[in-house]
Amino acid sequence: MEKLTAPSQKSITDKAQWHIAAVLSPGDRAIDATVGNGNDTFFLADNVGPEGRVIGLDIQELALHRATVVLGEAQLLHRVRLLQRSHHRLADWVPTDWVGRVRGIMFNLGYLPRGDKSIITRAETTIPALDSALELLAPGGRITIIAYPGHSGGDEEADAIREWVRGLSLLAFEVELILSDTPGDDAPELFVVTRLS
Repeated sequence: MEKLTAPSQKSITDKAQWHIAAVLSPGDRAIDATVGNGNDTFFLADNVGPEGRVIGLDIQELALHRATVVLGEAQLLHRVRLLQRSHHRLADWVPTDWVGRVRGIMFNLGYLPRGDKSIITRAETTIPALDSALELLAPGGRITIIAYPGHSGGDEEADAIREWVRGLSLLAFEVELILSDTPGDDAPELFVVTRLS
């Protein structure tokens, strides 16, 4: 796994969006596997254009409400299907004609900002979601995963993701680890996985 430090003027979420924007075109399909406050969902809906479509998943009603408000104000809601579902069964909620055709999938893990911090993503649900994401990804498509070591459960999840990316075939996938500009063991990490073929 190649370790890169992205330019310091951008946040880790900006860096994830930059990497996804590089592979998205109008009319594409994309997935926000962890909707949260809807920022990545908005970004994806904006980038796929009027003919593109986005699916957003989150287990919390509050997250989907916040995303609905953001998308509605921007008049992008018609491009998005929001589902109150866990990402661990990602493949169950995606239409079969999307398999192998999704250009961008985003995971921003941890807990809902300004929400209940006891509700977190966990390795036992994130790893199956990542496996499903690989099946959905189009050639040249990309997955971004932001992990947050340092909170309860975050270290274990980040360790599991590191192990998962080490197991990917280098013939089929390119993997980059982009480190946060904030030093420390609890700094967020961005994993970028691109399907080569």
